[in-house]
Amino acid sequence: MRTLLLLPTTAVVWAVSSITSQSDALRTATDLTGNWNYKVVTENGTGTPTVTMRQKGDSLSGTYESARMGALPFKGTVKGKTFTFAVSTSGGATLTFNGTIVSDDAVNGEVDFGGQGGATFSGERKK
Repeated sequence: MRTLLLLPTTAVVWAVSSITSQSDALRTATDLTGNWNYKVVTENGTGTPTVTMRQKGDSLSGTYESARMGALPFKGTVKGKTFTFAVSTSGGATLTFNGTIVSDDAVNGEVDFGGQGGATFSGERKK
Protein backbone atom coordinates (compact mmCIF):
# COMPACT_ATOMS: atom_id res chain seq x y z
CA MET A 1 0.00 0.00 0.00
CA ARG A 2 2.81 2.42 0.82
CA THR A 3 4.47 1.72 -2.53
CA LEU A 4 1.34 2.75 -4.37
CA LEU A 5 1.22 6.10 -2.52
CA LEU A 6 4.91 6.81 -3.16
CA LEU A 7 4.67 6.37 -6.92
CA PRO A 8 2.22 9.25 -7.55
CA THR A 9 4.11 11.52 -5.12
CA THR A 10 7.41 10.81 -6.88
CA ALA A 11 5.83 11.58 -10.25
CA VAL A 12 4.52 14.94 -8.99
CA VAL A 13 7.93 15.90 -7.53
CA TRP A 14 9.66 14.97 -10.80
CA ALA A 15 7.14 16.96 -12.88
CA VAL A 16 7.51 20.08 -10.71
CA SER A 17 11.31 19.93 -10.75
CA SER A 18 11.29 19.47 -14.54
CA ILE A 19 9.08 22.54 -15.03
CA THR A 20 11.26 24.57 -12.65
CA SER A 21 14.44 23.58 -14.53
CA GLN A 22 12.91 24.57 -17.87
CA SER A 23 11.74 27.96 -16.61
CA ASP A 24 15.17 28.59 -14.99
CA ALA A 25 16.82 27.88 -18.37
CA LEU A 26 14.45 30.28 -20.14
CA ARG A 27 14.99 32.96 -17.51
CA THR A 28 18.81 32.74 -17.76
CA ALA A 29 18.91 32.79 -21.58
CA THR A 30 20.78 35.81 -22.90
CA ASP A 31 20.08 37.36 -26.28
CA LEU A 32 23.42 38.44 -27.77
CA THR A 33 21.77 40.92 -30.14
CA GLY A 34 23.53 44.27 -29.91
CA ASN A 35 26.84 46.07 -30.28
CA TRP A 36 29.86 44.74 -28.41
CA ASN A 37 33.38 46.01 -27.67
CA TYR A 38 35.77 43.05 -27.90
CA LYS A 39 39.33 42.75 -26.70
CA VAL A 40 41.35 40.07 -28.55
CA VAL A 41 44.65 39.27 -26.81
CA THR A 42 47.38 37.57 -28.87
CA GLU A 43 51.06 36.98 -28.18
CA ASN A 44 51.73 39.89 -30.58
CA GLY A 45 49.43 42.42 -28.93
CA THR A 46 45.81 43.30 -28.29
CA GLY A 47 43.12 44.23 -30.79
CA THR A 48 39.87 46.02 -30.01
CA PRO A 49 37.29 45.15 -32.68
CA THR A 50 33.63 46.09 -32.58
CA VAL A 51 31.23 43.18 -33.01
CA THR A 52 27.58 43.66 -33.96
CA MET A 53 25.48 40.56 -33.29
CA ARG A 54 21.97 39.57 -34.30
CA GLN A 55 20.51 36.50 -32.62
CA LYS A 56 17.35 34.73 -33.80
CA GLY A 57 16.76 31.58 -31.78
CA ASP A 58 20.02 29.65 -31.91
CA SER A 59 21.28 31.42 -35.07
CA LEU A 60 23.84 34.18 -34.81
CA SER A 61 24.95 36.61 -37.52
CA GLY A 62 26.58 39.98 -37.64
CA THR A 63 29.65 42.05 -38.43
CA TYR A 64 33.18 41.91 -37.03
CA GLU A 65 34.92 45.24 -37.56
CA SER A 66 38.56 46.06 -36.83
CA ALA A 67 41.01 48.72 -37.99
CA ARG A 68 43.21 46.01 -39.50
CA MET A 69 40.59 43.94 -41.36
CA GLY A 70 37.70 46.32 -41.92
CA ALA A 71 34.09 45.12 -41.59
CA LEU A 72 33.54 41.40 -42.16
CA PRO A 73 30.24 39.50 -41.95
CA PHE A 74 29.91 36.31 -39.91
CA LYS A 75 27.46 33.52 -39.08
CA GLY A 76 27.34 31.30 -36.03
CA THR A 77 25.22 29.55 -33.43
CA VAL A 78 24.23 29.89 -29.79
CA LYS A 79 23.59 26.90 -27.54
CA GLY A 80 22.76 27.54 -23.89
CA LYS A 81 25.58 29.63 -22.45
CA THR A 82 28.01 29.01 -25.33
CA PHE A 83 28.30 30.47 -28.81
CA THR A 84 30.52 30.22 -31.85
CA PHE A 85 30.97 32.25 -35.00
CA ALA A 86 33.44 32.30 -37.90
CA VAL A 87 34.85 35.31 -39.73
CA SER A 88 36.47 34.81 -43.15
CA THR A 89 39.16 37.35 -43.97
CA SER A 90 39.98 38.73 -47.41
CA GLY A 91 43.28 36.82 -47.22
CA GLY A 92 41.44 33.49 -47.01
CA ALA A 93 41.92 32.81 -43.29
CA THR A 94 39.01 31.89 -41.03
CA LEU A 95 38.88 33.17 -37.45
CA THR A 96 36.66 30.98 -35.29
CA PHE A 97 35.39 32.45 -32.02
CA ASN A 98 34.25 29.95 -29.35
CA GLY A 99 32.74 31.81 -26.43
CA THR A 100 30.90 31.61 -23.16
CA ILE A 101 28.14 33.98 -22.10
CA VAL A 102 29.29 35.23 -18.70
CA SER A 103 26.33 37.58 -18.11
CA ASP A 104 23.82 39.61 -20.13
CA ASP A 105 26.58 42.11 -20.90
CA ALA A 106 29.81 40.05 -20.89
CA VAL A 107 31.31 37.21 -22.95
CA ASN A 108 34.72 35.57 -23.18
CA GLY A 109 36.45 32.72 -24.95
CA GLU A 110 39.10 31.66 -27.42
CA VAL A 111 39.84 32.42 -31.06
CA ASP A 112 41.36 29.91 -33.48
CA PHE A 113 43.26 31.55 -36.36
CA GLY A 114 42.58 28.76 -38.84
CA GLY A 115 45.11 26.43 -37.28
CA GLN A 116 47.80 29.15 -37.34
CA GLY A 117 47.68 30.03 -33.65
CA GLY A 118 45.07 31.47 -31.38
CA ALA A 119 44.10 34.09 -28.86
CA THR A 120 41.71 34.80 -26.05
CA PHE A 121 38.91 37.35 -26.17
CA SER A 122 36.50 39.15 -23.90
CA GLY A 123 33.57 41.31 -24.84
CA GLU A 124 31.34 43.89 -23.18
CA ARG A 125 27.98 45.00 -24.54
CA LYS A 126 27.98 48.69 -25.49
CA LYS A 127 25.60 50.68 -23.32
